[in-house]
Amino acid sequence: MNIEQIGAMAGQVWGYLAENGESSRAQIKKGLDGIDDFGLAAALGWLAREDKITFLESGRYFTITLK
Repeated sequence: MNIEQIGAMAGQVWGYLAENGESSRAQIKKGLDGIDDFGLAAALGWLAREDKITFLESGRYFTITLK
């Protein structure tokens, strides 16, 4: 996996969140066919580093939303 692929996946995740709103990792993964756990983690890291998403904790679970 290279930086271009991670950036493309970050764009897909951003688009998913823009369309569907607050979501869990499982919901995002299910909604984006073909993205694996590593790819999703890399994409979320990219978006977090760019300060584009927020992680909302609820007990042992968390959801992700756009800022």
